[in-house]
Amino acid sequence: MAYFIDTPRFNDSRGSLCVVESLLPFTVKRIYYIFNVSGERGGHRHKEAVQALICLSGSCEVFVNNGVEKNIYILDEPHKCLIVEPKDWHTMDNFSKSATLLVLASEYYDVNDYIDETY
Repeated sequence: MAYFIDTPRFNDSRGSLCVVESLLPFTVKRIYYIFNVSGERGGHRHKEAVQALICLSGSCEVFVNNGVEKNIYILDEPHKCLIVEPKDWHTMDNFSKSATLLVLASEYYDVNDYIDETY
């Protein structure tokens, strides 16, 4: 099931900095971000890819169903990192107007890695 990693924050008079790479349970092969969202995104699970989701600004909700449990995760702080495992069928929704969702993935894009059916 998906789970949160709270990234360490380094704060000083110049602002805040969060470091992610040493906390991820995978090597990053793909990086993309989602913004100006007007509806639901996702709606799939993966055969191999593990993903780390970070809402850099604004907020969104991530619904996850791993076939046993169903949970809604709220991403509303840039230090919250949600790890989504391959078995986690997921959707992202309820994006605030200013939301930008960063996704770090363990695999390069491969259409054959996607499973579009839920449990």
